[in-house]
Amino acid sequence: MSPADRYYVTTSIAYANNKPGLHTLYEVIGADVIARWHRMNGDETKFLTGTDEHSVNIAQKAEELGIATRDFVDGNVALFRAAEDALLISPDRFIRTTDPDHVRAAQEMVRRAYANGDIYVGKYEGWYCPAEGFKTRSDVVETPQGTRCPNHPKVELEWISESNWFFRLSAYQERLERHFEEHPDFAQPDYRRNEMLGFIRGGLEDFSVSRAGAKWGIPFPIMPDGSSSQRPDGTWDPAAGTIYVWYDALINYVTGAGFPDDPAGFAKWWPADLHIIGKDIARFHTIYWPAMLWSAGMEAPRHVWIHGFLLAQGERMSKSLGNFLDPIDVVATLGADGARYVTLREVAFDRDTDVSWDSFVRRYNADLANDFGNLLNRTISMANRYLDGERPSVGPAAGLAAAWTETLAAYRSKIEACLLSDALCSLWEFVGAANRLVEAEQPWTLAKAVKAGDAEAALRLNNVLGDLVEACRLVSVAAAPFIPNAAPRALGQLGYQYPYEASGRGGPALLEELRWGAHAAESGRLATPEPLFPRLETEAAAASAG
Repeated sequence: MSPADRYYVTTSIAYANNKPGLHTLYEVIGADVIARWHRMNGDETKFLTGTDEHSVNIAQKAEELGIATRDFVDGNVALFRAAEDALLISPDRFIRTTDPDHVRAAQEMVRRAYANGDIYVGKYEGWYCPAEGFKTRSDVVETPQGTRCPNHPKVELEWISESNWFFRLSAYQERLERHFEEHPDFAQPDYRRNEMLGFIRGGLEDFSVSRAGAKWGIPFPIMPDGSSSQRPDGTWDPAAGTIYVWYDALINYVTGAGFPDDPAGFAKWWPADLHIIGKDIARFHTIYWPAMLWSAGMEAPRHVWIHGFLLAQGERMSKSLGNFLDPIDVVATLGADGARYVTLREVAFDRDTDVSWDSFVRRYNADLANDFGNLLNRTISMANRYLDGERPSVGPAAGLAAAWTETLAAYRSKIEACLLSDALCSLWEFVGAANRLVEAEQPWTLAKAVKAGDAEAALRLNNVLGDLVEACRLVSVAAAPFIPNAAPRALGQLGYQYPYEASGRGGPALLEELRWGAHAAESGRLATPEPLFPRLETEAAAASAG
């Protein structure tokens, strides 16, 4: 199958150590939009997200709570699933690193690396972050509280010395440099690509792929002498240790594509078209991961998109700091569509962005309640009043039609470049143009002239309202990947059937639906307008969120 026929997009998998914040699910919302865009365009699409469940801090937290580790992660995974359901996330698979097929995939990747001569037994001595893993000298910072991991400054590092297995990352330095140079769009945005390339050129160190003595994790399948660690009864020798959490976690992407159980499925879906990940894990995905794949005889993913953090007053949002937004609360106040829209409109998908609850409410009111919601409501109300509910046909190909051609080109290019906030900005500039048309043409004034017998005014009124109805139709369909529940409701009010399934599959090619006048030959009646996005009072919304 050619790349044009299918699209495989993934997010990073989140630690199942707590309930998710909106900052955790931000990339998942973005990936869901991209997956829906490809489904609606007719691409056979696979969207993978899930949870990483084997970190040391998960086992420690479960022990502190006095419950089994599996019960602890099961409870947290349920919170992730509930939050994603509330946000209308539609993965084709929600993968867990405790899934049996992932255990098989991780162990097979170890065997392949060993067979290729890329892993060896060595001694690790250095810092270990329970929330993240092994830290090289360049990955730690000195603080008044002592040596800390910059991503988890409140977590005390552990100094460990143990015998474990190492992966020969250093053997792949030249190939990685060449890959970055020959595929300049492999890691994006460009400034992140340059950061990663600079790190490679600084010299790569081999990294640990096992943990000695850890009980919670995927059993390492090889003993130090190269024999299998699986006993005759099917159990695993604990002396072999476990697979290091980061090595295990990265492998989820090939598990989701069918490795190793479904060779035909894997041949169809791999390599992934797009990994969407945060800037704190860029090295793992753009340097470690390609080398691991090459060692196993597989291709590197086609693209890795590296996004920034959600900030609160300049500080990274985190559950440990308590400065995060609860996705369930955000949905309760803004609705699922509103939560999706404001998150991806307020937060740039290529860099850190400072946000607040007030900025979310202002964006919701300005873009959804006022600009689009009011345009839709006024358009339907005026057409019902002045044209007796008959849906007007579009006017000559000028004005909004010309503006739409430019808008669609910009919107499409920005979505496909992962610039989701910019894509919405382009689309809402067109919403603004439609609202300006209302004020410039004043359909209520034209309606008075029609009553006075002005035939030219009647034609103009029909054309203006026809253009406004078409503008509302096009914005509703184009924005459907962002606002999948509101889009069908908007089309229904305009007298159209929504042609796609809830996940975005099953309809006509999206770009055909987004052609100006695509349904001009169809007659229809408008429904009674109903507010899609009721305006929020900031104080009341803040109280609700609190």
